[in-house]
Amino acid sequence: MTEARAGARPGPGESRFSQGFALFAECLLTGVWIAVAALGLVTYPAAFAAGARHLGRRLAHERGGWREFTADFRAAVRHGWLVGVAGWAALAVVWVDVRAVRDGLPGGPLVGTVGVLALIAAAVAGLRAAAAWHPGASWRALLARAGRRTLRDPAGSLLLVGGLAVVVCSAWFSAPLAVAVLGAVAAAAVAVEERYRRR
Repeated sequence: MTEARAGARPGPGESRFSQGFALFAECLLTGVWIAVAALGLVTYPAAFAAGARHLGRRLAHERGGWREFTADFRAAVRHGWLVGVAGWAALAVVWVDVRAVRDGLPGGPLVGTVGVLALIAAAVAGLRAAAAWHPGASWRALLARAGRRTLRDPAGSLLLVGGLAVVVCSAWFSAPLAVAVLGAVAAAAVAVEERYRRR
């Protein structure tokens, strides 16, 4: 996301500590917004895109709140819901692969491993595409470019895998905690994309 400025200086009269704490609080709030927007199940890519745009505005010291988040979500969901459907279809395919492994299908462990790794890579590419989304952008083009960045920037991709693992562990421990962590994952995606852009 080009608006994000990971190294933005504090605003007038704002210390680095207060800026960091405000960003942390904004991540928690954004996680709640993302969770609410993703309740439609196929709307999660658009929810992450709107959350990433909101956090990008916050990092750039631009005004923005629930109204801007909602406008971004509406724009992103127009075609983003198709990405959500494709994500659920990919999860279903991997689930079938894992069941085949458990049933002792010959070659099952290899197929299951490849399927799980492909699903993780697709999730990372989806997060990177959502972080780069802007009104008028084509999801197909965003995903194609994000797929290439996922492979070319393994460090950033591993950071996002770690973020997804934290969400899963948080959900296992306490579902409300996972909701808040979603905002941190969106912030991580924004930071990873900004880092890649500045290389």
